[in-house]
Amino acid sequence: MIGYITIGTNDRERAAVFYDALLAEIGARRVMTDERMLGWARSKDEPMFSVTTPYDQNQATVGNGVMIALDVDSPDNVDRVYAKAIELGGSDEGHPHDRGSTMGFYGGYFRDLDGNKLVAYCLVPTSG
Repeated sequence: MIGYITIGTNDRERAAVFYDALLAEIGARRVMTDERMLGWARSKDEPMFSVTTPYDQNQATVGNGVMIALDVDSPDNVDRVYAKAIELGGSDEGHPHDRGSTMGFYGGYFRDLDGNKLVAYCLVPTSG
């Protein structure tokens, strides 16, 4: 259903360094590069995550309520991705833990270097 997701950046090269390292933590690699946009994916059969400088040449801004969810396979890997984001200069928006949902949602929230909000998460089966 989703082909790709794009968020804005004001510094393409800084975003490249951040996302090359961060998305490598979940097995993604850069699959697209052009003069404005960079894209990462784990395979051609999965949606691509991309960053771009705005087409209208205005400043990229963060969308209020917009968030990208990175599907990770275990709580340990959620912790690892979250820690990597913080190590790379991202900011905390909610440390990783079980969020108490009926889905067994375990997630850690952070913002990238441009202020875009992301969550690394996994679904942990709950008993009951």
